[in-house]
Amino acid sequence: MPPAEGLRPINTGRSGPFSSPKVGTLGSARDRPGALTPDTTPGVGFATKRGTELTFKRKAGPLVGLTAAALVLTACATSERDSGTSTDTGTAGTDGETTSAVFTFGGAGAPATFDPYYASDGETFRVSRQIFENLIGITPGTADLEPELAESWEPDDSGLNWTFTLRDDVTFHDGTPFDAEAACANFERMFDQNEVGRSVAYYWGATFGAFADDADNSLYQGCEVTGEHELVMTISRVTSKFPAILSLTSFGMQSPTALEEGDANGISQSGEAFVYPENANNPVGTGPYTFSGYDEATRTVTLERYDEYWGEPAKTEQIVIRAIPDESTRRQELQAGGIDGYDLPNPVDWQGLEDEGNQVEVRPAFNVFYLGLNPTNNEALKDLRVRQAIYHALNREQLVQTQLPEGAAVATQFMPDTVAGYNSELEPYPYDPERAQQLLAEAGAEDLTLVFAYPTEVTRPYMPDPVKLYDAMKADLEAVGITVETVTDPWAGGYLDKAYTDYDAHFLGWTGDINSADNFLASFFGNVERNRFATNLQDFGTELGEAIVAADGILDEAERTAAYEELNQRIMEEWLPGLPISHSSPAIVVSGDVTGLVASPLTAERFDTIEVSGGN
Repeated sequence: MPPAEGLRPINTGRSGPFSSPKVGTLGSARDRPGALTPDTTPGVGFATKRGTELTFKRKAGPLVGLTAAALVLTACATSERDSGTSTDTGTAGTDGETTSAVFTFGGAGAPATFDPYYASDGETFRVSRQIFENLIGITPGTADLEPELAESWEPDDSGLNWTFTLRDDVTFHDGTPFDAEAACANFERMFDQNEVGRSVAYYWGATFGAFADDADNSLYQGCEVTGEHELVMTISRVTSKFPAILSLTSFGMQSPTALEEGDANGISQSGEAFVYPENANNPVGTGPYTFSGYDEATRTVTLERYDEYWGEPAKTEQIVIRAIPDESTRRQELQAGGIDGYDLPNPVDWQGLEDEGNQVEVRPAFNVFYLGLNPTNNEALKDLRVRQAIYHALNREQLVQTQLPEGAAVATQFMPDTVAGYNSELEPYPYDPERAQQLLAEAGAEDLTLVFAYPTEVTRPYMPDPVKLYDAMKADLEAVGITVETVTDPWAGGYLDKAYTDYDAHFLGWTGDINSADNFLASFFGNVERNRFATNLQDFGTELGEAIVAADGILDEAERTAAYEELNQRIMEEWLPGLPISHSSPAIVVSGDVTGLVASPLTAERFDTIEVSGGN
């Protein structure tokens, strides 16, 4: 996950886990899923950038072999611990060893909602991935598409009408059959949103573009049931991201019965808070785990194994996910045996965690950390020379070496090098304080002042320690004569919204949802009228937005890749709306008792393959 990540405060207006106002955060995306780029004919297939791999580094003994070689799918693709909610009695493992019945994970925060359609934060998606499934899935440990609830899919000659053949052996957790009618009901529900729903459903707006009130401008044009387990989905134009976007966690299939009974589209707003319907407290999917409950006092989610699951049964009977926002506390809980694993360990702790017998899995760098520049309140930032001066002032090599984890790299553009369309010819802007001062002088901005913000109460895959990163960049900027006015706001307490209008400069980033250039560039700059770079105030904003749409619509893979490479060059050399800083390799850690974890380059792990040895 916005290039970003964030929701306003929420309130369901009902009893249950979200009965009081809360603030959700985007994760980026989820921080959030994965997809690939099509070949030379409509929907002919999807593949990672040629010649590259998403390769995992092992910081301990192997968990599962994890290399993402490029996979091309043809047009017809085939296929209880401290939770206080349970008692860990232990079960017999396949080799006779006693295993724990519970896997307890320390999340970085509480879910924003249990309806993934209205979510954009990583902690909601962490829970949702265990409960819900999509028509199209992601091969574990990769960013490659694979069949999930749809066994196959193929377009017609126009590339606009896609036939999906669904599995015929799937039921929702409430007993409702999963069939073509259920799938189409889900998409029609997503499409037909009220005004509040349209403002909250970030991923639909970011991928399909419009809702039923503006149907002509929506990528989605309808879903027709053509058989009990067959449907045809119609889109308005050929695009590189379809059908890959159907793998996004937000578009997981929900029980039509639960949607109706829970008034799923009855979202409203009270002041600045969103009031979610009952469906947001009662997630019903088809996945390997069912929702058991949420303890709001301890911010603990409990999931139970779904014994009627159509696929391989989950290895562990119960999943407990506890919200532990402080990273050092998460580590202490792991050391004390209160949890079995957690996400985003501080890079300085990796070696110590290994030495204690834990397993640290370092994911590939499928993200970008950037310094956003917004001219809304600072006219000087409309001048390319000023933006270039700020870039030259930053010692990014030193920043990467001293403040970011092993495997981090200086960014040359707004996407990592594993994405087709990455321009390998671009070189990093050099650290050159003298050139920075010269450019400021040429622009008449020697007395430049920046309202420069960083978020508190957060750790992101691309931004492990915001304070240290901020201090280093602030010192660099002040060294060339720029006056810095420091602003801090909580990540889940206004920071993400204020980045649109209040800050001249701010930290943000993006972890890819799907393996496509459009997922990065369109997320940043595609919405010309509303983005955190305020490109609508720049003379190039409309041209940039149109170029992104044009590249996405190119049918031939080689031509499309070349278009993105050219676009990346223009973004960095002609326009420079913001400053890509780095790409980082985030880690996930589990105890030495855990087996079966398949780490995801998209930070999109499922827990149904996990076993924990040493049950009571």
